[in-house]
Amino acid sequence: MSERWTPDSWRSKPVVQMPAYPDARALADVEAQLATFPPLVFAGEARNLKKALARVAKGEAFLLQGGDCAESFAEHGANNIRDFFRVLLQMAVVLTYAGALPVVKVGRIAGQFAKPRSSPVEKVDGVELPSYRGDIINDIAFTPEARLPDPRRQVMAYRQSAATLNLLRAFATGGYANLASVHEWMLGFVTGSQQSRRYQELADRISDALNFMRACGLDLESHPELRATEVYTSHEALLLGYEQAFTRVDSTTGDWYATSGHMLWIGDRTRQLDHAHVEYFRGIRNPIGLKCGPSLKPDELVKLIDILNPDNEPGRLTLITRFGSDKVADGLPALVRAVKREGRVVVWSCDPMHGNTITSTSGYKTRPFDRILSEVKSFFDVHAAEGTYAGGVHLEMTGQDVTECLGGARAITDEHLNDRYHTVCDPRLNAEQSIDMAFLIAELLKQERAGKARPLPAASGM
Repeated sequence: MSERWTPDSWRSKPVVQMPAYPDARALADVEAQLATFPPLVFAGEARNLKKALARVAKGEAFLLQGGDCAESFAEHGANNIRDFFRVLLQMAVVLTYAGALPVVKVGRIAGQFAKPRSSPVEKVDGVELPSYRGDIINDIAFTPEARLPDPRRQVMAYRQSAATLNLLRAFATGGYANLASVHEWMLGFVTGSQQSRRYQELADRISDALNFMRACGLDLESHPELRATEVYTSHEALLLGYEQAFTRVDSTTGDWYATSGHMLWIGDRTRQLDHAHVEYFRGIRNPIGLKCGPSLKPDELVKLIDILNPDNEPGRLTLITRFGSDKVADGLPALVRAVKREGRVVVWSCDPMHGNTITSTSGYKTRPFDRILSEVKSFFDVHAAEGTYAGGVHLEMTGQDVTECLGGARAITDEHLNDRYHTVCDPRLNAEQSIDMAFLIAELLKQERAGKARPLPAASGM
């Protein structure tokens, strides 16, 4: 890939998982319109996230990335955004307290609208239609008209992302994230659960510590890090025409940045070396992610790293592994060893969701909580054995009281799935399961701390 990169150079490459729009002129008009819209995020914010992820790569912080499988136009609302933010804050507090490390908070939000699909079509009662690919492309309703890709939906996705970002920034900096409010983040429907009691005990200890510092004469109001927080946005950059429209030159550096989100990632289905998605990603300066599944070979991963992070820049590249609980112990070590051997600086993060999807006996797509946890444990075990750092988790989760994943503290069963199964695509951890997961990961972080020195990646330039 020695040829010159431009925001549209991806168009000369083979491309997969992109919809075929019936009206090319309408698509071009929408993309031209989007190119005139203000950016959703700024280059400086993306650089700040990259710096924070560089600390994760060094073993000095932990990455918590999570949010909806696919954002929905219909579910967009202030309450849903607030409840997601509350759960993310709770999880981050649990992990920070246990790991004695800063937690880098990155949401799958304000742009996570497009979804790759294993099949271009789906069949219901003998009727075959194009697959639903996310609200930015088509509609979930099973009709020929709804499933037709409509470029105008990209404008709606932009406007919803802008509104979501506006509210997130207000929550993060307007006082809602004040650590003194740690008790107030608990969602009502979680109250009374085992996880609620554990969280309340932790919140009490934090409040006692704050009161002790005040008694010692410290002015906590003069410390903005206690009154506000940083929350970044991310999504899978699947729809490259949309991403190109928001690829802008940073006036301070002259570099190209994707301004649709702070962090973008390449999916496991679109990481071909000579294809359009890798071509697009190699030119933007954002921190980026790469999903790594069981079919990825060590030599291919090294080649991808060479293309996507040729300068070995800390914080630039996060490798998000997604194997499945039964495959991670066999598949992950070879990738870790290859990256370590080549001296590449990366963040290792675990996506325990996508490799553990099953169909329940009642016909629902679901994910067993015990398998999700098993993959996370194996992820930590592999990195402990290889002398590398298990730097983060990547979860599909929601602040809503849904019943989509089996198990957890309340032991959701197959019979419960029909109660509140709301996802438009893949099953998500509900708020209680998410907090449950945070406490379980916290135990792994405590074990890591008890294991004396935290291992660092064997890489040059660190």
